[in-house]
Amino acid sequence: MSAAYLGMPAFPEAAKDSTKDATLRANLGHATRTIREKRARAVAELDDWAELRAAGKEIKDRTLRRLDHYLLQAEEAVTAAGGVVHWAADAAEANRIVADLARATGESEVVKVKSMATQEIGLNEALAAEGITAYETDLAELIVQLGDDLPSHILVPAIHRNRAEIRDIFREAMGRWGRPAPEGLTDSPAELAEAARLHLREKFLRAKVGVSGANFLVAETGTLVVVESEGNGRMCLTLPETLISVVGIEKVIPTWQDLEVFLQLLPRSSTAERMNPYTSTWTGTTAGDGPTAFHLVLLDNGRTATLADRVGRQALRCIRCSACLNVCPVYERVGGHAYGSPYPGPIGAILTPQLRGLGTELDASLPFASTLCGACYEVCPVAIDIPEVLVHLREQAVEQGPGHRVEKAVMKAATWLLDHPAALAAAERAASATRALHPRKLPLPGPAKAWTDTRDLPDLPAESFRAWWAEHRDRKDGTP
Repeated sequence: MSAAYLGMPAFPEAAKDSTKDATLRANLGHATRTIREKRARAVAELDDWAELRAAGKEIKDRTLRRLDHYLLQAEEAVTAAGGVVHWAADAAEANRIVADLARATGESEVVKVKSMATQEIGLNEALAAEGITAYETDLAELIVQLGDDLPSHILVPAIHRNRAEIRDIFREAMGRWGRPAPEGLTDSPAELAEAARLHLREKFLRAKVGVSGANFLVAETGTLVVVESEGNGRMCLTLPETLISVVGIEKVIPTWQDLEVFLQLLPRSSTAERMNPYTSTWTGTTAGDGPTAFHLVLLDNGRTATLADRVGRQALRCIRCSACLNVCPVYERVGGHAYGSPYPGPIGAILTPQLRGLGTELDASLPFASTLCGACYEVCPVAIDIPEVLVHLREQAVEQGPGHRVEKAVMKAATWLLDHPAALAAAERAASATRALHPRKLPLPGPAKAWTDTRDLPDLPAESFRAWWAEHRDRKDGTP
């Protein structure tokens, strides 16, 4: 787990606090409503959206079934193109590899492209511990970094901030990180963007080391792909002398033809654009063009264990579009921080517990952070059945959790009764014979009383179905 998220409370406790924040709810409600309405219009333009969605799902599933093959193919292609491939089993190993590579250049700072994988492993904190400063260059990530904050959305990490809050952060913090905000900065979006552009420009021009993730890794050529809207990614990928890319092993796809499908699915699902403004691709190194040294860090960090779960593995199809967050009624009301992970919302509720395990109270609570309404599945561009995985993980959480001793005793007794038909029949006869004596409500004491006070016990029939069937099944006409 990233150090930034250590010690965070379980989801219900965090949600109880965040839902009281009126400003947060207003910011989230406005932003998610705007994004999902734009997305719906963009998707409706394509008559074959359902077919594209099915194709994306099939490509991902086919790749995951032969993931070892495609990863080795990608490694061979990257190496042949002049890159160096490193394999990282977990976050600690990945952080150590990146820190060693950065330190070997003699530099004390790096510029970063927005990357969920590096957030997942807590790379910025790990580099800081080695005396290396990582500068976020995505506008929203910059806002989060300057505000000493945590991201709360996959696509728009600062979605919980409004323009006035962003202006105040720029005014107060920019000078400590580099070029200060212009005098008299207002909350005009154009002025805020210009302030960020001026602040970042000096970092782009002096940076010798860039760090990125990747949206996709094309196995047949070893090509990495980043899609973005601001151009900061293009600067980080082309100007530094050394480029280090940290990429989850599930990001590999077999061919360029497969990439064509995802370059239609991703922009419309994430930013509601027909195509993203910047699609950057790079294959190893090329003399006189871009970085002279390229390192690819392939990250496992729980993905292989997730792949072994036949139900849960579909979470690895995720292309990080964030469409599920924007339609989720729970996320809209509680915000991203309550999930205690770089992956908030519905996808985080199934991905985080699989990558990190269900061993903490926080992670065990995440599969329950949903109403199971199914809106997330309807908008997912690769058809991840998030409700199915949530129920699957809830079962695991209950099995692994301590549980309540009374509940466990009741379940154990019910299991025994259902395994012994004669005892079950006797219990049914006894229940029917004494039905006139049954109370309308179950008189439970303590906290359970709040539940039973609002629910009536069901009426029992005069005879059980088992008894009725035994009496009627032998009719001469052969009908019950």
